[in-house]
Amino acid sequence: MTLNRDHAATADQETVAQKVEAFRLAQIAADSRALSALCADELSYSHSNGFLEDKAAFVANATDGKTVFQSITYKDPTIRIVGPAAIVRFHWMAEMTTDGKKVANSLHILMNWQKQGHEWKLLSRSATKL
Repeated sequence: MTLNRDHAATADQETVAQKVEAFRLAQIAADSRALSALCADELSYSHSNGFLEDKAAFVANATDGKTVFQSITYKDPTIRIVGPAAIVRFHWMAEMTTDGKKVANSLHILMNWQKQGHEWKLLSRSATKL
């Protein structure tokens, strides 16, 4: 039994890793369809300045063109599967243009993904300035 659970956890970790990478690419591309598909309807998305968004606000703001990402790196990611949840942590490094100004930031990110049916969805995200 333990072997099967470990195998399932490993498979889930690989799937979540793929979803996390898809999320990163969707952020860079400002792809509203991809971001919407990756996020749970119940999404709680918290920025490092404390600004909180639900799914609709996050997708709208992430794709409104006010911020253009030149690069986003998720450094040293860890994924821990706990039942139908995945705890994902990484160091976010990004270069972007916001309202015409070039900005670089470095954040610690905590994402919680939830298995909804057969799909992993981003349920919550929190950022802390480093």
